[in-house]
Amino acid sequence: MRTTECESIILGATDYGEADRLVTFFCHEHGKLRGVARGAKRSRQRFGGALEPFARLHLQVSLKEGLVRIQGADILTVFPGIRTDLGRIGCAGYACELVDRLLPEGGANPRLFRLLAAFLEFLDHSPYAESARRFFEINLLNILGYRPALEHCAGCGAGLAGLERLGFSATAGGILCRNCGTGSMPVTAATVTLLHRCLSTGRFGAVDFPPSALAEAGKLLDASIAIHLSRPLNSLVFLCELKEQAPGGSIQND
Repeated sequence: MRTTECESIILGATDYGEADRLVTFFCHEHGKLRGVARGAKRSRQRFGGALEPFARLHLQVSLKEGLVRIQGADILTVFPGIRTDLGRIGCAGYACELVDRLLPEGGANPRLFRLLAAFLEFLDHSPYAESARRFFEINLLNILGYRPALEHCAGCGAGLAGLERLGFSATAGGILCRNCGTGSMPVTAATVTLLHRCLSTGRFGAVDFPPSALAEAGKLLDASIAIHLSRPLNSLVFLCELKEQAPGGSIQND
Protein backbone atom coordinates (compact mmCIF):
# COMPACT_ATOMS: atom_id res chain seq x y z
CA MET A 1 0.00 0.00 0.00
CA ARG A 2 1.59 3.26 -1.22
CA THR A 3 0.96 6.57 0.55
CA THR A 4 0.99 9.73 -1.54
CA GLU A 5 -0.35 13.28 -1.61
CA CYS A 6 -2.63 14.47 -4.39
CA GLU A 7 -4.48 17.62 -5.32
CA SER A 8 -8.17 16.77 -5.35
CA ILE A 9 -11.70 18.11 -5.68
CA ILE A 10 -14.33 16.46 -3.50
CA LEU A 11 -17.17 15.14 -5.66
CA GLY A 12 -19.26 13.75 -2.84
CA ALA A 13 -19.10 12.53 0.76
CA THR A 14 -21.42 10.61 3.06
CA ASP A 15 -21.26 9.58 6.69
CA TYR A 16 -20.25 5.98 7.33
CA GLY A 17 -20.89 4.60 10.77
CA GLU A 18 -20.41 6.72 13.84
CA ALA A 19 -17.08 8.30 12.99
CA ASP A 20 -16.05 7.69 9.36
CA ARG A 21 -16.83 9.29 6.00
CA LEU A 22 -16.97 7.72 2.54
CA VAL A 23 -15.53 10.18 0.03
CA THR A 24 -15.50 10.33 -3.76
CA PHE A 25 -12.81 12.66 -5.06
CA PHE A 26 -11.32 13.70 -8.38
CA CYS A 27 -7.54 13.63 -8.14
CA HIS A 28 -5.36 15.46 -10.65
CA GLU A 29 -2.74 12.71 -10.56
CA HIS A 30 -4.92 9.57 -10.36
CA GLY A 31 -8.40 10.43 -11.65
CA LYS A 32 -11.58 9.63 -9.77
CA LEU A 33 -11.13 7.60 -6.59
CA ARG A 34 -13.30 6.48 -3.70
CA GLY A 35 -11.98 6.24 -0.17
CA VAL A 36 -12.75 6.07 3.49
CA ALA A 37 -11.62 8.65 6.03
CA ARG A 38 -11.45 6.89 9.37
CA GLY A 39 -12.51 9.09 12.28
CA ALA A 40 -13.23 12.06 9.98
CA LYS A 41 -16.30 13.07 11.98
CA ARG A 42 -14.23 13.27 15.16
CA SER A 43 -10.74 14.35 14.09
CA ARG A 44 -10.61 18.11 13.54
CA GLN A 45 -6.81 17.97 13.42
CA ARG A 46 -6.54 15.59 10.45
CA PHE A 47 -9.57 16.70 8.44
CA GLY A 48 -10.91 19.93 9.94
CA GLY A 49 -14.30 19.58 8.27
CA ALA A 50 -12.61 19.71 4.85
CA LEU A 51 -14.30 16.67 3.29
CA GLU A 52 -17.25 18.56 1.84
CA PRO A 53 -18.53 18.62 -1.76
CA PHE A 54 -16.52 20.74 -4.24
CA ALA A 55 -13.77 21.62 -1.74
CA ARG A 56 -10.29 21.67 -3.33
CA LEU A 57 -7.75 19.94 -1.12
CA HIS A 58 -4.37 18.31 -0.80
CA LEU A 59 -5.25 14.81 0.35
CA GLN A 60 -2.86 12.34 1.93
CA VAL A 61 -4.03 8.93 0.70
CA SER A 62 -2.89 5.32 0.85
CA LEU A 63 -3.51 3.82 -2.58
CA LYS A 64 -4.77 0.25 -2.78
CA GLU A 65 -7.34 -1.90 -4.57
CA GLY A 66 -10.92 -0.95 -3.75
CA LEU A 67 -11.47 1.90 -1.34
CA VAL A 68 -8.33 3.96 -0.72
CA ARG A 69 -7.49 5.15 2.79
CA ILE A 70 -7.64 8.93 3.31
CA GLN A 71 -5.10 9.81 5.99
CA GLY A 72 -5.42 13.58 6.11
CA ALA A 73 -6.45 16.74 4.25
CA ASP A 74 -5.07 20.25 3.80
CA ILE A 75 -7.50 22.84 2.46
CA LEU A 76 -6.56 24.78 -0.67
CA THR A 77 -9.99 26.42 -0.90
CA VAL A 78 -13.58 25.58 -0.02
CA PHE A 79 -14.76 28.21 -2.56
CA PRO A 80 -16.44 30.45 0.03
CA GLY A 81 -18.09 32.64 -2.61
CA ILE A 82 -20.04 29.67 -3.96
CA ARG A 83 -21.37 28.82 -0.52
CA THR A 84 -23.09 32.20 -0.12
CA ASP A 85 -25.65 31.60 -2.88
CA LEU A 86 -28.07 28.72 -3.49
CA GLY A 87 -27.80 28.99 -7.28
CA ARG A 88 -24.03 28.70 -7.19
CA ILE A 89 -24.16 25.90 -4.61
CA GLY A 90 -26.59 23.99 -6.82
CA CYS A 91 -24.50 24.52 -9.95
CA ALA A 92 -21.24 23.48 -8.25
CA GLY A 93 -22.94 20.40 -6.85
CA TYR A 94 -24.33 19.63 -10.29
CA ALA A 95 -20.90 19.88 -11.92
CA CYS A 96 -19.37 17.56 -9.33
CA GLU A 97 -22.20 15.02 -9.53
CA LEU A 98 -22.01 15.05 -13.33
CA VAL A 99 -18.26 14.37 -13.28
CA ASP A 100 -18.81 11.61 -10.73
CA ARG A 101 -21.51 9.93 -12.81
CA LEU A 102 -19.77 10.15 -16.19
CA LEU A 103 -16.13 9.59 -15.24
CA PRO A 104 -14.98 6.00 -14.61
CA GLU A 105 -12.77 5.32 -11.63
CA GLY A 106 -8.99 5.40 -12.04
CA GLY A 107 -6.97 6.94 -14.85
CA ALA A 108 -5.83 10.56 -14.74
CA ASN A 109 -7.78 13.11 -16.78
CA PRO A 110 -5.97 16.42 -16.24
CA ARG A 111 -8.01 18.27 -18.91
CA LEU A 112 -11.24 17.48 -17.13
CA PHE A 113 -9.70 18.32 -13.75
CA ARG A 114 -8.68 21.74 -15.09
CA LEU A 115 -12.16 22.29 -16.55
CA LEU A 116 -13.91 21.47 -13.28
CA ALA A 117 -11.46 23.56 -11.24
CA ALA A 118 -11.90 26.53 -13.61
CA PHE A 119 -15.69 26.28 -13.39
CA LEU A 120 -15.59 26.27 -9.59
CA GLU A 121 -13.24 29.27 -9.63
CA PHE A 122 -15.65 31.08 -11.94
CA LEU A 123 -18.63 30.31 -9.70
CA ASP A 124 -16.65 31.43 -6.65
CA HIS A 125 -16.25 34.95 -8.06
CA SER A 126 -19.29 35.37 -10.34
CA PRO A 127 -23.07 35.16 -10.03
CA TYR A 128 -24.74 32.00 -11.27
CA ALA A 129 -24.98 32.09 -15.07
CA GLU A 130 -26.79 29.47 -17.15
CA SER A 131 -24.47 30.24 -20.09
CA ALA A 132 -21.48 29.19 -17.98
CA ARG A 133 -23.18 25.93 -17.04
CA ARG A 134 -23.75 25.13 -20.73
CA PHE A 135 -20.13 26.09 -21.48
CA PHE A 136 -19.03 23.55 -18.87
CA GLU A 137 -21.29 20.82 -20.22
CA ILE A 138 -20.24 20.99 -23.88
CA ASN A 139 -16.56 21.03 -22.92
CA LEU A 140 -17.04 18.12 -20.50
CA LEU A 141 -18.77 16.07 -23.20
CA ASN A 142 -15.97 16.93 -25.61
CA ILE A 143 -13.22 15.83 -23.21
CA LEU A 144 -14.98 12.54 -22.41
CA GLY A 145 -15.63 11.74 -26.08
CA TYR A 146 -19.41 12.15 -25.76
CA ARG A 147 -19.79 15.43 -27.65
CA PRO A 148 -22.62 15.45 -30.21
CA ALA A 149 -21.62 15.96 -33.84
CA LEU A 150 -21.78 19.67 -34.69
CA GLU A 151 -19.78 19.91 -37.91
CA HIS A 152 -21.69 17.43 -40.10
CA CYS A 153 -25.05 15.70 -40.20
CA ALA A 154 -25.11 12.80 -37.75
CA GLY A 155 -27.46 10.98 -40.11
CA CYS A 156 -25.95 11.21 -43.60
CA GLY A 157 -22.61 12.90 -42.94
CA ALA A 158 -23.34 15.93 -45.13
CA GLY A 159 -21.80 19.29 -44.30
CA LEU A 160 -23.99 21.80 -42.50
CA ALA A 161 -22.41 25.05 -43.72
CA GLY A 162 -24.99 27.52 -45.00
CA LEU A 163 -27.98 25.74 -43.43
CA GLU A 164 -29.99 27.90 -41.04
CA ARG A 165 -32.65 25.46 -39.85
CA LEU A 166 -31.31 22.23 -38.43
CA GLY A 167 -32.44 19.37 -36.23
CA PHE A 168 -30.93 17.51 -33.31
CA SER A 169 -31.22 13.95 -32.03
CA ALA A 170 -29.28 12.56 -29.06
CA THR A 171 -29.87 9.00 -30.22
CA ALA A 172 -28.55 9.84 -33.70
CA GLY A 173 -25.52 11.47 -32.10
CA GLY A 174 -25.83 15.12 -33.01
CA ILE A 175 -27.04 17.75 -35.46
CA LEU A 176 -29.14 16.65 -38.44
CA CYS A 177 -29.68 18.25 -41.83
CA ARG A 178 -33.18 19.01 -43.11
CA ASN A 179 -33.49 15.69 -44.93
CA CYS A 180 -32.47 13.60 -41.90
CA GLY A 181 -34.03 15.76 -39.24
CA THR A 182 -37.73 15.19 -39.85
CA GLY A 183 -39.43 15.07 -36.47
CA SER A 184 -36.24 15.96 -34.57
CA MET A 185 -35.75 18.83 -32.15
CA PRO A 186 -35.29 22.08 -34.13
CA VAL A 187 -31.99 23.92 -33.66
CA THR A 188 -30.75 27.09 -35.37
CA ALA A 189 -27.33 27.49 -36.92
CA ALA A 190 -26.72 30.41 -34.52
CA THR A 191 -26.98 28.07 -31.52
CA VAL A 192 -24.59 25.57 -33.12
CA THR A 193 -22.14 28.42 -33.79
CA LEU A 194 -22.21 29.41 -30.10
CA LEU A 195 -21.56 25.80 -29.05
CA HIS A 196 -18.56 25.75 -31.39
CA ARG A 197 -17.34 28.96 -29.79
CA CYS A 198 -17.54 27.33 -26.35
CA LEU A 199 -15.10 24.69 -27.60
CA SER A 200 -12.65 27.18 -29.07
CA THR A 201 -12.15 29.36 -25.99
CA GLY A 202 -10.88 28.29 -22.61
CA ARG A 203 -12.42 31.10 -20.58
CA PHE A 204 -15.68 30.92 -18.67
CA GLY A 205 -17.82 33.98 -19.29
CA ALA A 206 -16.49 34.48 -22.82
CA VAL A 207 -19.63 33.08 -24.50
CA ASP A 208 -23.02 34.54 -23.65
CA PHE A 209 -26.08 32.77 -25.07
CA PRO A 210 -29.09 34.99 -25.82
CA PRO A 211 -32.35 33.59 -24.37
CA SER A 212 -33.55 31.73 -27.48
CA ALA A 213 -30.15 30.13 -28.14
CA LEU A 214 -29.76 29.32 -24.44
CA ALA A 215 -33.07 27.43 -24.48
CA GLU A 216 -32.04 25.46 -27.57
CA ALA A 217 -28.56 24.70 -26.27
CA GLY A 218 -30.04 23.63 -22.94
CA LYS A 219 -32.39 21.10 -24.52
CA LEU A 220 -29.60 19.79 -26.76
CA LEU A 221 -27.10 19.39 -23.93
CA ASP A 222 -29.62 17.99 -21.45
CA ALA A 223 -30.51 15.28 -23.96
CA SER A 224 -26.85 14.60 -24.81
CA ILE A 225 -26.06 14.08 -21.13
CA ALA A 226 -29.20 12.14 -20.19
CA ILE A 227 -28.51 9.46 -22.79
CA HIS A 228 -25.34 8.49 -20.84
CA LEU A 229 -27.02 8.37 -17.42
CA SER A 230 -28.94 5.48 -15.88
CA ARG A 231 -30.93 7.74 -13.54
CA PRO A 232 -31.57 11.49 -13.09
CA LEU A 233 -29.08 13.69 -11.28
CA ASN A 234 -30.21 14.76 -7.81
CA SER A 235 -28.48 18.12 -8.20
CA LEU A 236 -30.33 18.81 -11.46
CA VAL A 237 -33.65 18.30 -9.68
CA PHE A 238 -32.50 20.88 -7.11
CA LEU A 239 -31.53 23.38 -9.85
CA CYS A 240 -34.90 22.93 -11.54
CA GLU A 241 -36.70 23.58 -8.25
CA LEU A 242 -34.68 26.77 -7.73
CA LYS A 243 -35.55 27.92 -11.24
CA GLU A 244 -39.26 27.33 -10.64
CA GLN A 245 -39.16 29.30 -7.39
CA ALA A 246 -37.23 32.26 -8.83
CA PRO A 247 -39.00 35.36 -10.20
CA GLY A 248 -39.57 34.91 -13.90
CA GLY A 249 -38.58 31.27 -13.72
CA SER A 250 -34.86 31.97 -13.95
CA ILE A 251 -31.99 31.86 -11.46
CA GLN A 252 -29.56 33.39 -13.94
CA ASN A 253 -27.92 36.56 -12.70
CA ASP A 254 -25.57 37.42 -15.56
